[in-house]
Amino acid sequence: MNEITEAGLDNYRRLISDMKQNSARLVQICCTKTDGYELTYSFDVDSNWSHVRLNIGGDQEIESVCDLFPPAFMYENEMKDLFGLKIKHVEPDFHGEFYRLASPAPFSGES
Repeated sequence: MNEITEAGLDNYRRLISDMKQNSARLVQICCTKTDGYELTYSFDVDSNWSHVRLNIGGDQEIESVCDLFPPAFMYENEMKDLFGLKIKHVEPDFHGEFYRLASPAPFSGES
């Protein structure tokens, strides 16, 4: 099974928390530039993949999921560095220095 659940700012953390309750393994978090940003959180339980997809505006801030899945800090720091996403409560937070970049947020679509 490979299902995608569309989420909003009001319920994405609950959906991700449900994945943890179901003993899911966080596989990856993918960010894509759209009119804003599309974030896809991918999970695996016994070789069955599920995805939680969140679309946000470029200026919207989201809450980290590190408290639910600690390794998410790597994906979240990457999204902050490369896309300029506003993610609060990332732990540890590298404050834009996870990567050495020639310019800030090169994938944000801003010059």
